[in-house]
Amino acid sequence: MSDTANKALLPTGLRDVLPPDAALEAVAVNRLLGVFAAHGYDRVKPPLIEFEESLLDGVGAVTTKDTFRVMDPLSQRMMGVRADMTIQVARIATTRMVRHPRPLRLCYAGQVLRVKGSQLRPERQFTQAGIELIGADTPVADAEVIGMVIRALDAVGVRDVSVDLMLPPLVPAMCDALQLSPEARRTLRDALDQKDAAAVKAMGGDVAGVFGVLLGCIGEAEEVLSRLQAMDLPAAAAQRRDTLAEVIALVREEHPAATLTIDPVEYRGFEYHTGVSFSVFSRGVSGELGRGGRYRAGEAQERAVGATLSVDAVTEAMEPLSSGPRVLLSVKDRLLAGRYQADGWVTLNALQDPQDFAAEARRLGCSHYSVGGDLLAINDKQG
Repeated sequence: MSDTANKALLPTGLRDVLPPDAALEAVAVNRLLGVFAAHGYDRVKPPLIEFEESLLDGVGAVTTKDTFRVMDPLSQRMMGVRADMTIQVARIATTRMVRHPRPLRLCYAGQVLRVKGSQLRPERQFTQAGIELIGADTPVADAEVIGMVIRALDAVGVRDVSVDLMLPPLVPAMCDALQLSPEARRTLRDALDQKDAAAVKAMGGDVAGVFGVLLGCIGEAEEVLSRLQAMDLPAAAAQRRDTLAEVIALVREEHPAATLTIDPVEYRGFEYHTGVSFSVFSRGVSGELGRGGRYRAGEAQERAVGATLSVDAVTEAMEPLSSGPRVLLSVKDRLLAGRYQADGWVTLNALQDPQDFAAEARRLGCSHYSVGGDLLAINDKQG
């Protein structure tokens, strides 16, 4: 392998983002944050790395296995590189901004780094953008966050979006009502995670009956809700179901054409969520665009709901950028750059006048060149 090839080699899961993908990512971030800001979400910017005990405290514990750790040479304390920004924003809200009036609306965008990627998303470093609504515990707040995600994705040109809604606390509530042992809960959880109907049936009794029905309640939101509402659920589980129904109704009011589905037994990746949760998908994109849901923030367990989008997945669903036509300016005509740019041109300044302007413009990807104030196509004859 040549020295050049060695220098271009990067660790697994890391990559250089080249033109035009880097520009598309920047456009996506700016548009997403623009939508969030227009709806009252103020931007915060947490550090890329912080002390391990704060980064991995509380709900941050779920990112432990994903977090790179390094020793701070100044304090001699362990630090972690963020694997997810949600935990950091929750920390800011419940410490630095604890006296700010609630509900507190915050948005963010930045890079995260993980120990390893997933099978569908092998990247270990990528950009996140998201929102957190802190200090609200109503279905209206849940619906606002889901609606914000739908609206923001529409603003960046992502079509065919579907939102898969979940209720992570539903299964634990049912297990409590059935007084299942820890071992039975683990067996059931494994079967539900694998969508293994035969394993659920093999558990027998009320478990097989109730969870067999729940395992079949996956699909279009209104249809699944109808089936859930027909079930005689314990009080705690019924309350969760009714909250989900209210959230869906509120989302429908604002986004009547949205594609909403329900998977009431899905739990993987939502271990710290305490209420309605969701994943966002788009046709033609492998894996999810983002996820969100209700959780408890900080030591005070403040009620919160938020959403995080993976910008690399979002850009995969976006249309390519179309930049303006490019013109090569002679050394003297560089002073005309502003005029051309006002007319929609992308200008490149010649650092010295070439012998053949047309050939040089073609080499640099320009369709035109400007000499003596005259705009010429590369096939035009220079006068």
